[in-house]
Amino acid sequence: MIRKGIKQLIAEAEQRSTGISIEEARKRIGDEKTVFVDIRDVRELEREGMIPDAFHAPRGMLEFWVDPESPYYKPVFTDDKTFILYCQADWRGTLAAAALGDMGMKNVLHLQGGFGEWRKAGGPTASRPDKKKP
Repeated sequence: MIRKGIKQLIAEAEQRSTGISIEEARKRIGDEKTVFVDIRDVRELEREGMIPDAFHAPRGMLEFWVDPESPYYKPVFTDDKTFILYCQADWRGTLAAAALGDMGMKNVLHLQGGFGEWRKAGGPTASRPDKKKP
């Protein structure tokens, strides 16, 4: 039997992370110092689209892509930017923001309500960009 359920994990992550409202996040669209990071599964992106110009970092790889010592490191994750993580309902976003904070990353936020609330509020969306060929 598990000792902590998902509700408790999310509640604890909420205490270790900071959310940003849809309204405040919308003001950051186009801000070169802000990176929206879509952590949803690629099938969700294909089905529902994403926030324009967001960077896709699948939740299962996020910590590996953030760590400069990892062979999977992605240079988009620099300390001089603010990262707004989002998933569909903000459960994964909250857990991910807490994990990156635990790793020592600064300026990491999670989008309150996630992409579902973003769409309901009329936030801009775009199709998933075609995967770049090497």
